[in-house]
Amino acid sequence: MKSPCRILTVAPLFLLLLFRSSASPALDDQFSLGHSTSHRCLGCVVVVSVIMQLAQVHNSTVEASMERLCGYLPGKLFLKTTCYLLVHMFGSDIIKLLDADMNADMVCHTLDFCKQNPGQPQCHLYPLPKEVWKLTQEKARHIVKRSTTMKYLKSGSDICSLPFLAKICQKIKLSIQTSMPFRDVDSDKYSVFPTLRGYHWRGRDCNDSDKTVYPGRRPDNWDTHWDSNCNGIWGVDPEDGIPYEKKFCEGSQPRGIILLGDSAGAHFHIPPEWLTASQMSLNSFLDLPTALTDELNWPQLSGATGFLDSTSGMEEESIYLRLRKRNRCNHRDYQNISRNGASSQNLKKFIESLSRNQQLDHPAIVIYAMIGNDVCNGRADPIPQMTTPKQLHSSVMETLKHLNSHLPKGSHVVLYGLPNGTFLWDNLHDRYHPLGQLNKDVTYAQLFSFMNCLQINPCHGWMSSNKTLRTLTSERAQQLSNTLKKIAASEKFTNFDLLYMDFAFKEITEEWQRRGGQPWQLIEPVDGFHPNEVALSLSAEIFWKKAQLQWPQVLGKENPFNSQIEQVFGDQGGH
Repeated sequence: MKSPCRILTVAPLFLLLLFRSSASPALDDQFSLGHSTSHRCLGCVVVVSVIMQLAQVHNSTVEASMERLCGYLPGKLFLKTTCYLLVHMFGSDIIKLLDADMNADMVCHTLDFCKQNPGQPQCHLYPLPKEVWKLTQEKARHIVKRSTTMKYLKSGSDICSLPFLAKICQKIKLSIQTSMPFRDVDSDKYSVFPTLRGYHWRGRDCNDSDKTVYPGRRPDNWDTHWDSNCNGIWGVDPEDGIPYEKKFCEGSQPRGIILLGDSAGAHFHIPPEWLTASQMSLNSFLDLPTALTDELNWPQLSGATGFLDSTSGMEEESIYLRLRKRNRCNHRDYQNISRNGASSQNLKKFIESLSRNQQLDHPAIVIYAMIGNDVCNGRADPIPQMTTPKQLHSSVMETLKHLNSHLPKGSHVVLYGLPNGTFLWDNLHDRYHPLGQLNKDVTYAQLFSFMNCLQINPCHGWMSSNKTLRTLTSERAQQLSNTLKKIAASEKFTNFDLLYMDFAFKEITEEWQRRGGQPWQLIEPVDGFHPNEVALSLSAEIFWKKAQLQWPQVLGKENPFNSQIEQVFGDQGGH
């Protein structure tokens, strides 16, 4: 882990985390509480932009807009308290600079959140001022030359050192480091708490004081007296004395779903209303504490392991919910072992968080979906940092050997190919980013260029105006997909069969267009990079149809007792 993040001018904690994770290159610890000058710069420019737009929308002063922003934040995690504290400490300088008609870029450069290194270009989101930049900056620095803010920032103060934030920071950092549930009394890798890698990520524990009780295990004595596998089916039928688990689940081929993925698989999502002044209200940030403690991911709505109803209005269900509908004995047997910044090269750092016992547990369907970070990074020249086919082959074989030593016999592993990410630039570059919709002044092309200049673009290779670079990135992605395909065709393992599936973004797009949608509507609007909930739902639909057609054995049999399970056990304890 890197050093804790520094205080960002009037930014509540969520914005520090937001831009540390959304804009990071694919490093080993992409989502951390660390900071860099570049991330701090991006965060500052965005926050100052939001403050300016709030003042514009509500025809108020800058001071009033900062108060308004803080007022919108929930009290949980001390978000509101932190925001008011930072406004009290640093707000006066921002007011002075904005009142002098400085834009967000100039404010952040003046306050040293953004810095131009010798020989480096001037990074900016908005058009440069009409007069010479240095002259404008000299005027701005004169305005705040006696500011105590500057002294405080240069002291390197750590926001996590604030007494009321220390424990929160520690919980989030520990969760990120281990990818394991923070609250897990019996250390069985399952939790009764939703976030901090709890049951939003893997099935909810039904007895956190007994490590032999957890989702996905084979029933203990047919769960005559208690529910050992947390699928909500236990006890004995009083009419014939047969345990319900034996009656309803024996021979039904139960199985779980496990995703080994990156931020796309975890469903990284920043709601656009968090940055859109015209849409902000008290309701905008209700989910903010939950999102923060899930690392700005929403695995409970993901395409692979989601268990909640879609917020996008999509009828398509996740792969997990489809498995559960096919066989209700699969209830709660899901694990989302995904991580922001994950790639084939760093999966070994958190694959140990996967829970499967070869002797005690049911088989599982494992989807390996490292779909971006092996070709995506934010370097000025991203090509040398991309994973090579040889490196991919080595790391994937290491992962498969690990899985073979942990998965029960009869499991299945599906290797997902990489997409062609030229889709991103082609469909977004001339559209307005949520930050630019009010004044029509920030396109995705501008945002991508700003992040490229700062070297924190999540995927410089595809999110770039350089067509040659975009083509080279797609060529490397295809090479890596071909490597995965060859591994699936040639390698054999004792405990699972190995399969390959293309990442069918073209099919997803065509299906969405058939329904009347536009391709750009499939991409997360804030980061301009990740597939959104609609795209993930359609991806699950395509996966399911292909599996039914090509590999029906992967999905298992449909349980003829499903209706009886529902009649006796209802929602089986929920999720």
